[in-house]
Amino acid sequence: MNLHQLRFVREAVRQNYNLTEAAKALFTSQPGVSKAIIELEEELGIDIFTRHGKRIRGLTEPGRAVLKSVELIMQEIEGLKRIGKEFAAHDSGSFTIATTHTQARYSLPKVVQAFTLKFPKVRLSLLQGNPRQVAEMVLKDQADLAIATESIASIDGLISLPCYQWEHLVVVTPDHPLLKSKSITLEEIAAYPLITYDAAFAGRNKIDHAFSLRNLKPDVLLEAIDADVIKTYVELGMGVGIIAGMAFDAERDKNLRAISVGHLFGTNVSRVAIKQGAYLRSYVYTFIELMTPTLNRKLIEQIMTGEKDMYEL
Repeated sequence: MNLHQLRFVREAVRQNYNLTEAAKALFTSQPGVSKAIIELEEELGIDIFTRHGKRIRGLTEPGRAVLKSVELIMQEIEGLKRIGKEFAAHDSGSFTIATTHTQARYSLPKVVQAFTLKFPKVRLSLLQGNPRQVAEMVLKDQADLAIATESIASIDGLISLPCYQWEHLVVVTPDHPLLKSKSITLEEIAAYPLITYDAAFAGRNKIDHAFSLRNLKPDVLLEAIDADVIKTYVELGMGVGIIAGMAFDAERDKNLRAISVGHLFGTNVSRVAIKQGAYLRSYVYTFIELMTPTLNRKLIEQIMTGEKDMYEL
């Protein structure tokens, strides 16, 4: 048994059981991958994969157990490599953050600026996607951490910690009738075409749930993943926008007015998620501390090792 065999098993699953693609990803030959997997199966005395002819189609029941062990072994090996780099260079390296557009555009700029001033030798990358996608990036070791709404809290394999709370805002043109309402209601909002987030983003499920509880079916004219897009179409007078509170800036958005609607759609929590068992470089802890002063390295390490229960804001 060797590490190459374990890598081949993991990559075969990641490439949807396509050994040709697995071989390309690992810069080797398809026959070599196939032979190594067969030799590992013979050594273990089990079939890891189900087959149709020479093609593998999926995992057997013992194969699923093998894959779990393989993932743990490879994660430990990658952790050992990172430990070596950590001691070799404390203030340089690469750091990849997977996050949603809203977080990248509105919440992170000041944090990123402070971080780059503190660690100018660190190569920082931002990957964007919806909450599920950014969580997958961390699980597949494509990113060091994910930042998104609370939907990432329920994903197996991740430890997620709360960063900050926020509420939704309704945005309208300066002459809109809703500005005259003393306490805006769902019925009043539903009377106008809505422009808001795609279902995968920024607490959209809470918006839909609130309307559903009142048996209201608003006319959602446009869905977007970007608050700037939502605001642009609201400025054109096409409807009422619902955006994350962090996405509104009174100085920049001079052609719009904001109405607080936390009492209608509730409070949301943005979270930072880390892969269970991951080894984090020291500057990753610093980044989290810059983003969320209530978190510190000692607390994060205690939570990751199970010494301390999760905490909430």
